[in-house]
Amino acid sequence: MPEKMLAAVLHTPGDIRVEEVSRPEPGPGEALVRVEACGVCGSDIARMLSAGAHQMPVICGHEFSGRVVAAGSDVTGAAEGDLVSVPPLIPCRKCAECQRGRFSLCLDYDYFGSRRDGAYAEYVTVPSGNLFKVPEKVTPEAAAMMDPAAIALHAIWRTRLGIGHRVAVIGAGPIGLFAIQWARLAGASEVLAIDLNDQKLAMAAEAGATQTATRAEDARELAGDGYDVVVESAGSPATVDLAASLCARHGEAVFIGIPHAPIEFAKETFNAFLRREITLHGAWNSFSAPFPGREWRAVADAMASGALRWEFMITHRLGLDALPETMRRLGDRSIFSSKVLFRPGDRV
Repeated sequence: MPEKMLAAVLHTPGDIRVEEVSRPEPGPGEALVRVEACGVCGSDIARMLSAGAHQMPVICGHEFSGRVVAAGSDVTGAAEGDLVSVPPLIPCRKCAECQRGRFSLCLDYDYFGSRRDGAYAEYVTVPSGNLFKVPEKVTPEAAAMMDPAAIALHAIWRTRLGIGHRVAVIGAGPIGLFAIQWARLAGASEVLAIDLNDQKLAMAAEAGATQTATRAEDARELAGDGYDVVVESAGSPATVDLAASLCARHGEAVFIGIPHAPIEFAKETFNAFLRREITLHGAWNSFSAPFPGREWRAVADAMASGALRWEFMITHRLGLDALPETMRRLGDRSIFSSKVLFRPGDRV
């Protein structure tokens, strides 16, 4: 009989059951990883409560770290006992984009937690190429937050952000909080953080924001002649319009957030886009060559040195037993949260 493990299984949207399932067995080129920590991404909330996944039932969770407990001789990059962070996208490595080293744009990718079982479980199997061994000073919780940190950096690197630039970050969730830090590390002279929630703005100030705003009117007043770089991580129609409207002449806006409604620019915003010759960038995932990319290596170095801070973002550390109810409360916003981490070895 196969060994069992505990997992939070999504059967249909809203039907999440914590149950015993068979522990996966690593195949050729794979390692078995014992999950140390797995974070909640905003996409997990929508996927598990309403949108569903590419296949169901499925174990969700894609922001995770763990210890390698078994690895075959054909597994490279990590060995038994190593702490790894796991880049959630599994590129095909064959398509034209992969051949160019643009792994974020892979045309035939697999993905933990939506297209294959993820890490809201005690164990997960990981292909050798997705085992990212972390430096000794990086803790399991930090390693589980490398994906959102790398997403923020990938977006920043889509722009020309440099020393002395004025920056605005819309959305003060974990990705926004990392974007604030990356902007300051890149030499931004000031960073405005915009969010509706005062508690999140307090975290933004801790991350290094020099100014905060809860209203679009206040943000536009603070903008003056505009910001050199605007990072949009909230993903709502209103904030997408706001991001473009805040740009300076020859400014840039980069979009990370994923809207769930049609997007329109106000006439004034589009006129500003034209007359100020603003550049708009899309940013998708966090990967480059060699996989998982320089973003991930920069995150690992910055976390190991202490230059990139993450502890203050964690609002919840929970066992898997708490996952269904926590997801429900995150969905209806009946609890305040920033980064929620599940520790599969813990029980409530």
